[in-house]
Amino acid sequence: MDKKTLRKKYFALRKQVSNSAIEEMSLEIANKSLELPIWGKTNYHIYLPISEKKEVNTEYLLHILQGKDKSVVISKANFETMKMTHFLLQENTVLETSAYGITEPKDGFEVSPSQIEVVFVPLLAYDTFGNRVGYGKGFYDRFLAECETTTQFVGLSFFPPEEKILHENIDIPLNYCITPEKIFMF
Repeated sequence: MDKKTLRKKYFALRKQVSNSAIEEMSLEIANKSLELPIWGKTNYHIYLPISEKKEVNTEYLLHILQGKDKSVVISKANFETMKMTHFLLQENTVLETSAYGITEPKDGFEVSPSQIEVVFVPLLAYDTFGNRVGYGKGFYDRFLAECETTTQFVGLSFFPPEEKILHENIDIPLNYCITPEKIFMF
């Protein structure tokens, strides 16, 4: 299936999910993440969800990371350069909501993508090969391409995978995707 069709399909599917179901499934996804062989690392990148887009609430994952005393990195998107800058999330990090509804750090201690060992990746859809569909701006594809080849990419989704997504050579596949019911390994 092509990406444009998948975006429409999954935006429609997300609209049908209640806020209470999002919270319940997000907690299940966070708990399932504990089964992954990723917890011996130090530097983890996590996205902060856009609630209007009914994304997986990563607050539960964030609590796990903080409880395990991991370094947590979050990003700030620049829509002029179409790139993200990554900052260490600290107690004194000031967060603000961008014009696009994205909660981001105002500034802080910058972290290179080469230092990040695990990335929790937002997505709309993914397939049985680990190919993902995002919102179409390519922010995460550019970011993931800057990471080391050993970096683990973990998608988070409320839904099971599609059979096959028509993808492009610039697309970076996932290593795992966590749903409330199952972990998919690619």
